[in-house]
Amino acid sequence: MPEPLSTTELLALDREHVWHPYGPMPGRQEPLVVASASGVRLRPAEPVAGRTELVDGMSSWWAAIHGYNHPVLNDAVRGQLERMSHVMFGGLTHEPAVRLAARLVEITPEPLRHVFLADSGSVSVEVAVKMSLQYWRSLGRPAKRRLLTWRGGYHGDTWQPMAVCDPDGGMHHLWSGALPRHVFADAPPAGFDTEPDPAYTARLRELIARHAHDLAAVIVEPVVQGAGGMRFHHPGLLRVLREACDEHEVLLILDEIATGFGRTGALFAADHAGISPDVMCLGKALTGGYLTMAATLCTSRVAEGISSGEVPVLAHGPTFMGNPLAAAVAGASIDLLLSQDWQAEVKRVEAGLREGLAAAAELPGVRDVRVLGAIGVVQLDHEVDMAAATRAAVGEGVWLRPFRDLVYTMPPYVTGDEDVALICAAVRAAARAG
Repeated sequence: MPEPLSTTELLALDREHVWHPYGPMPGRQEPLVVASASGVRLRPAEPVAGRTELVDGMSSWWAAIHGYNHPVLNDAVRGQLERMSHVMFGGLTHEPAVRLAARLVEITPEPLRHVFLADSGSVSVEVAVKMSLQYWRSLGRPAKRRLLTWRGGYHGDTWQPMAVCDPDGGMHHLWSGALPRHVFADAPPAGFDTEPDPAYTARLRELIARHAHDLAAVIVEPVVQGAGGMRFHHPGLLRVLREACDEHEVLLILDEIATGFGRTGALFAADHAGISPDVMCLGKALTGGYLTMAATLCTSRVAEGISSGEVPVLAHGPTFMGNPLAAAVAGASIDLLLSQDWQAEVKRVEAGLREGLAAAAELPGVRDVRVLGAIGVVQLDHEVDMAAATRAAVGEGVWLRPFRDLVYTMPPYVTGDEDVALICAAVRAAARAG
């Protein structure tokens, strides 16, 4: 084992060599060095703002739904590690991946039946797009190669996902001239409890009908638009999309990478609407935040269409596809979630967020406060000062990661009531400072 580096040495090497997400090189803000994590707490290598630990209000970008260092998930990884850490998935298979695929089929809406295991959420969207385009090509309709989505969305950072992120206000607008050109509807009307506007749904249906000849699929984040703006919309809009896609021979892709596994109060956001997509993307909480893995599920109709075409294979195969360690811990995470009353836990967190964030609505510069499931959002009327907001949250003993005009939290479901209240206090402090 190499000699441990001091915090000063780590930060110097980090600044010189490490490129952090959505940051310049070298970085302009010093990252927090984390030494360990357990439960819902991160432990900095050195005290920060007098704090030796911070409550994690982000679930490590919404993935660590059970918290950190969970004994059940640790045992799953250790047990699999003793058997094998990895084996190629081309021509081989293994129990963790097979069990995981069967479990995903069991818990996702019918008639999703087939599972492609990918490396990350962005890759699962790439696979979903490829499935959709190849499906229509296999059916002799290669002109159907565009996608339709609504503005305000975010689907990942690789090429096809960037092309269906918001082209104007989104973080990938820089590439708008180079990316494939798709069809964008207006952003869905805001509000989970706000009945769909008939004029909006009529425009949505008309847009799908007008472009049906060249649309392979509609792709949206159901109920919650994540990194594009943390906006909520009524589940009824999903039923409108399902009906319009069926009527005009267009596939429906639901990107449940952020919403899957209970985050919105339903196991999958599609469950709020009682509908099923033709293709579904899963990720983030799939492994409980332990390892990177995602999945793209599709119906037998899609799979059989592709497999009967001129190229009867889905030509995609990541090196670490079906990784046994990730598959084992994903299966354990799903079992752990479903073995308890997770809905009651999410409702408890939701109630705490509603109570604790209500006062934020009165703060200067706050445009909106909204809560759904284990998601709490304070939207400002200006771009947040990330450094100042982060310092304020850390001062309250909480780790948050604000962005754009948002100070928000997606805590682990196991976060206790006192810690939920602490997170809310930190969100309020960050909103005042930001």
